[in-house]
Amino acid sequence: MLNIKILGTGCPKCIRLQENVQQAINELNLQAQIEKVTEIDKIMSYGIMSTPGLVINEKVVSFGKLLNVNDCKRFIEEFYKV
Repeated sequence: MLNIKILGTGCPKCIRLQENVQQAINELNLQAQIEKVTEIDKIMSYGIMSTPGLVINEKVVSFGKLLNVNDCKRFIEEFYKV
């Protein structure tokens, strides 16, 4: 199972990224644990300075921009080997 983390303090882009990731998971018909990380110290521990951030299986795959659903699917497929 994939472990996906959305890094962000709750801004609109962070919320939208979480929605896009969930939609991508649904469209790919996969199961994943999605966790929202909102604490600044935990976000910074991933080495990013701007949010939103996307972490898949503990690897930062994107930060500082809002990914659309297709971008999310591409990253998820890369880690899931669909």
